[in-house]
Amino acid sequence: MKLQHLAIGDRFEYDGKIFVKTGPVTASSENGGQQMIPRYAILKPLDAPVCEDDKPGLRRKVEEKKVLAAFDDFYRTCSELLDASALPALAEARERFLGRLR
Repeated sequence: MKLQHLAIGDRFEYDGKIFVKTGPVTASSENGGQQMIPRYAILKPLDAPVCEDDKPGLRRKVEEKKVLAAFDDFYRTCSELLDASALPALAEARERFLGRLR
């Protein structure tokens, strides 16, 4: 896997050391300090499963408004199907979901 395939904050192994991606071409080592990672470097991701056929540029991108509209529709349907006693837990789960998107 290449550095450009990792998100900022992802952990990976390179040259026998553990790093966290901090920028487009930089990473912070577990022992401290920043280092530039060559674009040609092959990295071993530590937090995510390796997917060999995951190619850059082929990931599906969805507009934020569409995601929120779909989620609101899902939430509305769930609130209609649940008993009144379950609605506070559903509302709390909704807030946690929206909070993670911020």
